[in-house]
Amino acid sequence: MQIYLDHSATTPTRPEAIARMQQVLSQSWGNPSSLHQWGERSALVVEQARQEVASLINAPAASIVFTAGGTEANNLAIMGIAQRYPTPQHVIISQVEHPAVSEPVRWLETLGWQVTRLPVDCQGWVNPLELQAALRPTTVLVSVIYGQSEVGTVQSIASLGSIARAHGVCFHTDAVQVAGRLPIDVELLPVDLLSLSSHKLYGPQGAGALYIRPGVQLLPYLRGGGQEQGLRSGTQAVSAISGFGVAASLAAAEMALEVPRLTALRDRLFAHLADTPGLLPTGVYGATLEEQLRQRLPHHVSLCLQYPDGEILSGRTLVRQMNLAGIAISAGSACHSGKSTPSPILQAMGYSDRRAQGAIRFTLGRDTTAADVDWSAMVLQQILHRLLPEVWLKERTRQYSSC
Repeated sequence: MQIYLDHSATTPTRPEAIARMQQVLSQSWGNPSSLHQWGERSALVVEQARQEVASLINAPAASIVFTAGGTEANNLAIMGIAQRYPTPQHVIISQVEHPAVSEPVRWLETLGWQVTRLPVDCQGWVNPLELQAALRPTTVLVSVIYGQSEVGTVQSIASLGSIARAHGVCFHTDAVQVAGRLPIDVELLPVDLLSLSSHKLYGPQGAGALYIRPGVQLLPYLRGGGQEQGLRSGTQAVSAISGFGVAASLAAAEMALEVPRLTALRDRLFAHLADTPGLLPTGVYGATLEEQLRQRLPHHVSLCLQYPDGEILSGRTLVRQMNLAGIAISAGSACHSGKSTPSPILQAMGYSDRRAQGAIRFTLGRDTTAADVDWSAMVLQQILHRLLPEVWLKERTRQYSSC
């Protein structure tokens, strides 16, 4: 049995998107900037996809700029604002940003920019009052991730964006994990810039987009032929963009049914694993699990290992063990040069280095079934029973003694 539960890393490209891409590759392969009919056919494909992606977030088509992915969209948002200022200013981000945001901001810091990294609580949430207090006269950009890819926390973007807007500060959110999984309406949401990625919503890899609210001015950081309204030079990847459009359109059409289905499966998996010796759901303190899950991505289950002193077991070990059983999950910790390091996200949430090194993540998808969830939970429990026998024995003894 092969079970893929790593949909926050990437999703399988939908057959409908593949079919559209194949058609484009064979029939609409011209350069969209060319004036002849071959170019016009390709340009029409790009504009159709632009409308489809825009509709997913209720945006005007002209506000969508295509990029090579979510990372480039985040970089365009940050650097596009930063380049407007001849001298360093002040930027605010959270401590739980994806590297596609935290790293370009770190680079700005080396150029003399001031950076405030907002703390999060043990659930991974930014307190809007912290943002209010962090704003300065020199603040030109606030960027807070919408749905955290590692622990699944969904931020109160409406509250945070409203604070930034009230102070005339541009607000950006990385919505890569949210788009296609939860409704987004930029006409109601107080965001100026919003990043999207095709391969997180069953489109092809290599395509993304940045929503830019009308009236917001950016400067390009890729210069060349002036494609994409002069903000992203380079011949558009017409086929990938067309697949992105199809995937976005289908995600919008199916969301009303898919969100509750995924939510039920997510809660089912959490219920299976909630009392498993050696496992601790991440970000659940001071409230019931049911209450906390309301502020989580509908497809996301994150946990970390808790085990006795002297035991050495990382999240990566469990990923390998699950892979041997034919199940794909991911470790929450970042890996550099083959070495596992504690998750900076969990560290920011107050987890110890030891626990932050034992993070794992299950992310469900369109093809995930209840049987997949049940089987995966059982396999994980068997692996933990084998790798942490002392934890299981101690817990079973405690339960028996309390009867």
